Amino acid sequence: MATISKLSNPNPVASLSSSSKPRSSSSLKCFVGFPTRPGFCSKLVSSSSLSSINTHPFRGSLVVRCSLADGNGSSVKRTTLHDLYEKEGQSPWYDNLCRPVTDLLPLIASGVRGVTSNPAIFQKAISSSNAYNDQFRELVQSGKDIESAYWELVVKDIQDACKLFEPIYDQTDGGDGYVSVEVSPRLADDTNGTIEAAKYLHEVVDRPNVYIKIPATAPCIPSIKEVIANGISVNVTLIFSLARYEAVIDAYLDGLEASGLSDLSRVTSVASFFVSRVDTLIDKMLEMIGTPEALDLRGKAAVAQAALAYRLYQKKFSGPRWEALVKKGAKKQRLLWASTSVKNPAYPDTLYVAPLIGPDTVSTMPDQALQAFIDHGTVSRTIDANVSEAEGIYSALEKLGIDWGKVGSQLEDEGVESFKKSFDSLLDTLQEKANTLKFVIS
Repeated sequence: MATISKLSNPNPVASLSSSSKPRSSSSLKCFVGFPTRPGFCSKLVSSSSLSSINTHPFRGSLVVRCSLADGNGSSVKRTTLHDLYEKEGQSPWYDNLCRPVTDLLPLIASGVRGVTSNPAIFQKAISSSNAYNDQFRELVQSGKDIESAYWELVVKDIQDACKLFEPIYDQTDGGDGYVSVEVSPRLADDTNGTIEAAKYLHEVVDRPNVYIKIPATAPCIPSIKEVIANGISVNVTLIFSLARYEAVIDAYLDGLEASGLSDLSRVTSVASFFVSRVDTLIDKMLEMIGTPEALDLRGKAAVAQAALAYRLYQKKFSGPRWEALVKKGAKKQRLLWASTSVKNPAYPDTLYVAPLIGPDTVSTMPDQALQAFIDHGTVSRTIDANVSEAEGIYSALEKLGIDWGKVGSQLEDEGVESFKKSFDSLLDTLQEKANTLKFVIS
């Protein structure tokens, strides 16, 4: 297998998908930017098929894109996502990416301001779509090995998505409009390998609004500092505990201080704090305990810990140390709420979005969560509305024997292994495709 440092540089000015070409029909068509079914990339679906999109009756405003033959359209309705950003200072991002990336356009029109990706997202996108076949065929025929071909497929998607979000990046002076790409999950325990992979991805993507995703594993905390010190913007992912989150903040601050840059305004970061997976694990523990007190705490752990994370964020990004960095143009490492889809159908479908609204934060949502919040989400500052209640829940769980440190470690291990599995599975799928292509060619 090739290492990422050996990849060739994909064309940084590769054109967007051919799906952006003008339509031959001159008829007026109306579309809404929602997925045809949960878990798949957003598709433009005709307004006549709205009833098949969701089991809820639609009550919220939908963004409708009406386009003529040339594909030019305009948003005719605001959504709650616009209010989320303009009224409360939280940036809604989309946790998905696939081809054609122009499918992101109606989502951008509806208020989406950035994109996150990970190995599982690319595994689903590439293995379930024919949109990658032509490029993959060219790569295989040119002699690329499977892993090198994988990275070139990914880099093209990231570059094309960055282009779509560049206007938001420019309008906010580098404050928003980012697209995230993750280093290989095989490097989660490799400090130096992660540093080199991050540098390489930053170089080959070659876009100002790309975030290089680095996992918050113990071996990668020093990687984060070093990558930030090199002036590379980072999305730190797989954060599951307050202790690890504080280490991530310190790595960001250490990196800024070690950079030697006189202008820190273009080195930014988000810290991706995972939410729903926390409840999934702790709920199982509470059900094993089985007491009324324990059962009453189900579905409350994740939001409570997130509220305490926001309090920690406010504390760390204040005071003399931070103010000294602000004088050099430093920007806060925003908290990003990740894993916002609801895993338990008994819970409200906006459980991991609605209670976590606050300024200078990001909420990245997959299809179901995004659709639910646009449909019936309420916009108001909630993240620090009940901090004392969050403290009480956090302490009550400790008294029941829940070890937050162990919970964080287990979820981190599971997250890394899940991404490795997706990564390896996709490489196997690509190998099978390559073998078929070689058979056909021969």
